[in-house]
Amino acid sequence: MSHPTDPHPTDPQPAQAPRSRGAHPHDPRFFGAEALPILRRATADLGWLLDRGYAQKASLKLVGDRYDLRQRQREAVNRSACGPEALAQRLAKRRPPEALAGAEIHVDGLNLLTSLEVALSGGLLLKGTDGVIRDMASMNGNYRKVHESVPAAALAGAALEALGARSVVWWLDQPVSNTGRLKAALYALAEAHGWDWQVHLVPDPDGVLIGGPAPVVSADSRILDEGPGWFDLVGQVIPTLAHMWLVDLSAETAG
Repeated sequence: MSHPTDPHPTDPQPAQAPRSRGAHPHDPRFFGAEALPILRRATADLGWLLDRGYAQKASLKLVGDRYDLRQRQREAVNRSACGPEALAQRLAKRRPPEALAGAEIHVDGLNLLTSLEVALSGGLLLKGTDGVIRDMASMNGNYRKVHESVPAAALAGAALEALGARSVVWWLDQPVSNTGRLKAALYALAEAHGWDWQVHLVPDPDGVLIGGPAPVVSADSRILDEGPGWFDLVGQVIPTLAHMWLVDLSAETAG
């Protein structure tokens, strides 16, 4: 699967603000129909190893080397893998849509918004072994507003309103630059639509959400594993979108 003459997906990119979170130029080949069977086997193998207590970093290298995966493919497999035992525990905490009616919903802000931005821009979304939809975006300590940022937040707000949420509490990563501006944008959007929103900047949203009440809107594996209960809002929303690219890495079992 490797192509030594091709630019590597982790090569430095031009230092400019992104206008969207669309697909990486190599994604059509790295995640095309020919690559999918191998990626699904790799995802299943990694989940099998993790379920048996093998270290994640070493397991990912072993699986990635076995299937000759490029770095971006390894990242996708790593985000998508979940063994049977972990899967059962996650599914036990999954909340149905009706659980959001009349509830105060807590949102893993950047986790949700980046996935919806990717969906709206036609970028790559992954369906993992646990059935949760995730993106391949990376903040690298800096959240940059893109064309899809406000539409993504509006899409989330409309979906939560339709599900009957009583109020929404957004949690944003204070150490990530530009989240202060994002907070202001979320409040402006909430005011325009009459939504009952609170937006908080904290050093560690994961820790707050894990120790807080359910349901939590997030696709973060740590929150799914350790938190009180979760809901995949991205998975609820994307079937309504006219154009989106979803790659399913869940349809394989380890041999």
